Amino acid sequence: MNSNSQSPRLAGKVAIVTGAGSGFGAAIALRFAREGAAVVVADIDPAAGDRVAAGIVGAGGQAVACAVDVAQGASVERLAGFTTQTFGRLDICVNNAGIAQRYGPILDVAEAEFDRLMAINVKSLFWCVHAIAPVMAAGGGGVILNTSSASALRPRPGSAWYNTSKAAVNGATKSMALDLAPHRIRVCALCPVAADTPLFAEALSGLASTEAERARLRAQFEAGVPLGRLCLPEDMANAALFLASDEAAFLTGVCLEVDGGRTI
Repeated sequence: MNSNSQSPRLAGKVAIVTGAGSGFGAAIALRFAREGAAVVVADIDPAAGDRVAAGIVGAGGQAVACAVDVAQGASVERLAGFTTQTFGRLDICVNNAGIAQRYGPILDVAEAEFDRLMAINVKSLFWCVHAIAPVMAAGGGGVILNTSSASALRPRPGSAWYNTSKAAVNGATKSMALDLAPHRIRVCALCPVAADTPLFAEALSGLASTEAERARLRAQFEAGVPLGRLCLPEDMANAALFLASDEAAFLTGVCLEVDGGRTI
């Protein structure tokens, strides 16, 4: 499945990508497979995961799907066990699964929405440490990548608790990097600006009820990015590939902006 003449950058590696049924996760899973990794396409939607895994296999790559709820420790434990039973090892975990907050005043956010944001966007990293890190440590090390957001660094109004959850991801990334370094596990985060993904569409739906209004808001988002466009899933896949590869062997605790300059 590798498309260039150079050696695949992830040859022999086994990677889990959560939230891989669409958006950033699907692009990352596809790119990792093209670079030689065996990929576990993990998603809460089994049908979406199956579609992405089938696409990778159809293109000559190696992938299997696995249903997971990253907010549940037992589910993440099953994912780790499934991966090692299927491929015999685990080298890379991309904690990409996440949810957005509907835009609106901070006082309009109910406790249940707050709890769900934190469970999926933040507590999932706790479960990753408990279920994934020991497997990597036993295998001699690995790489954990956490999907954060440019809003962790430069918050937008109307999404206070989403911003907060992603700021927590950055803090957790640096703390995980320190504590897991003795086990030869590198931990980094990716901080994308708004992108053409289902998560962005969900967020916009809380602001605008018509397609015309959503298009106008999209144009406003684009105007706020110095490079003049939203993040593409492929932009995230390229950044994730670099951080997961041996080319980034001396990078840990990095929170990399994939934002077209928005956080400058």
